[in-house]
Amino acid sequence: MESGRRKGLSGVLSSLSLLCVILDLQLDGVLGATHVEIEQHLEMGRKLLAAGQLAEALSHYHSAVEGDSKNYLTYYKRAAVFLAMGKSKSALPDLTRAIQLKPDFLAARLQRGNIFLKQGNTQEAREDFEAVLQRSPDQDEARNQLMRANELEELQEEAHAAHHRGDYSTTITVLDRVVELSPWDPESRELRAECYIRLGDPRKAIQDLTPTTRLRNDNRGAFLKLSTLHYDLGEHQESLGHVRECLKLDQDDKECLSRYKQVKKLSKQLDSAEEHIQEERYQDAIDKYESVMRTEPNVLYYTNKAKERICFCLVKNKMPAMAIDICSEAHQRDPRNINILRDRAEAFILNQDYEKAVEDYQEAREFDMENNEIREGLERAQKLLKLSRKRDYYKILGVNRSANKQEIIKAYRKLAQQWHPDNFREESEKKEAEKRFIDIASAKEVLTDPEMRQKFDSGEDPLDPESQQGGGQGGQGWPFHFNPFESGGNYHFKFHH
Repeated sequence: MESGRRKGLSGVLSSLSLLCVILDLQLDGVLGATHVEIEQHLEMGRKLLAAGQLAEALSHYHSAVEGDSKNYLTYYKRAAVFLAMGKSKSALPDLTRAIQLKPDFLAARLQRGNIFLKQGNTQEAREDFEAVLQRSPDQDEARNQLMRANELEELQEEAHAAHHRGDYSTTITVLDRVVELSPWDPESRELRAECYIRLGDPRKAIQDLTPTTRLRNDNRGAFLKLSTLHYDLGEHQESLGHVRECLKLDQDDKECLSRYKQVKKLSKQLDSAEEHIQEERYQDAIDKYESVMRTEPNVLYYTNKAKERICFCLVKNKMPAMAIDICSEAHQRDPRNINILRDRAEAFILNQDYEKAVEDYQEAREFDMENNEIREGLERAQKLLKLSRKRDYYKILGVNRSANKQEIIKAYRKLAQQWHPDNFREESEKKEAEKRFIDIASAKEVLTDPEMRQKFDSGEDPLDPESQQGGGQGGQGWPFHFNPFESGGNYHFKFHH
């Protein structure tokens, strides 16, 4: 009886074992890939890799690894694709898995050692190269790379010692070779960037920090530092871009959030100010740039920029006295800025101080000989200076260059009444009055005619025969094409107020 139960139980267990084997085979057919399919994926991956279609090749190698997770070569080939795509971090686990599956796989060890070396991990690199040389003492590449690993370790120690001493120039020199040996090491680039910052070269610091945002995972510190460096250089849009990348990694990062709010506010003010200038709303632009200086009083670039643009806007608003003061302050802050010199020259022209206008344009031209705007401005200022030594219609009427037609006519009537020849009895006084009266009338004609006034403002006297290349009215020029004083008679003018 007992023997029968045992036989029955043994039969059941045998049946269950057979069922498990059958199910395992069926599941393997459903979930796994056949040897033929794996080979097809490997072949397609090889062809696509050779054709440079890396993403497509990687997809096939993924399928091959999923189909056979015990094949060390499959991992090695997928690692090769990752390396071709510049994804060394993704290649490392595959190389490590290949070595675990086949510890004497020297090609994988050599490749992994090369990655460790480029990442600056000298200890791990040395272990891989030494393992290769133990099994293959004549392996030249492993021997050469082992020497580089030892050199790199010594250089790293030397760089840190120089940095600790505060010898930043020496640190940079040593790190140049370190980065050459280990271009994927973020720590060496960050250290060199710090040295560049201390030596006052933020541009090179930016060049070093930029790749570290990809070399180190969640490198919020680098994004924040890049944002600060660009901000201090006046590159607010670039600054905003980097701090946004920081917030993508952690939207609650307090430092990045605080930086973002500051940069965003300033950037908005700067963009708004320039929009006002484009729309010729110069007073609004001045107000915005004054807000910029209040928002960021500690970074000189923004104060200098604001002063420069306010100078420009005051010239456009035809406020020469204020413009000269602001432009002069801006020029002291940034002596080689040709835009400031140009704008101050234009303010001097509005103020009828042509000699100083010529001086500013000449100084600007020394800094940029190829600038056509500066060259043309200098020529115009020189013409105006020459004209001022002959006859300046603005000075004759006693009005500013920004005076409108109504102001010009008002000044003309007042002076015409004052200098009318009938007001004088002595012959010498009458002749002087006639001359002044003609000049006053000429000034009124030129400055109330838009075309003639534009010519005069460009440095050309429309009533001067020399300026007209043989044309004009001759002599001093009577604007109404006749000279009533030649008749010697009485002259009667009515002025309507």
